Amino acid sequence: MNKTYHAKVNNTFSFDVDLTATFPDLAVTGPDTFHFLKDHKPAQIKVLHRDFLQKTYTIQVNGIIHIVKISDAIDRLIEEMGFSGSEGDHISEINAPMPGLVLDIQVKAGDPVKENDTLIVLEAMKMENVILSPRDGIIKSVAVQQGSPVDKGQLLLEYE
Repeated sequence: MNKTYHAKVNNTFSFDVDLTATFPDLAVTGPDTFHFLKDHKPAQIKVLHRDFLQKTYTIQVNGIIHIVKISDAIDRLIEEMGFSGSEGDHISEINAPMPGLVLDIQVKAGDPVKENDTLIVLEAMKMENVILSPRDGIIKSVAVQQGSPVDKGQLLLEYE
């Protein structure tokens, strides 16, 4: 089983990590501390903070603090569709991630919604795609009607 993650360090440097690979030069030295050897150079690593929901970690490597953001293939697909989790609080509109047919609309203007509430169900390529709310908020307007076709990128709804 290949489970590859993409790691971005300090929003500048990034690399892929295969978690099924073995790391013979990594030794666990405590609950949140590790010793790592790379190119014959030692590194002391300490995990300072974990945010599992945001998949963000604050680590200290040889005394220098780094912020590491982890993403997998699903996270990258969601970001490509325009639903980046890190920007969820700033999203003011939802656009169709693909062309399709509006099967169901679960909200109307003025409705309060919570993060992950169902907003709209689209049919695309003979599959139902549930569009979830990326944040808490109030629906400002719904720009489509049940049964209507939509194009990729077409406005579906707006938040206040």
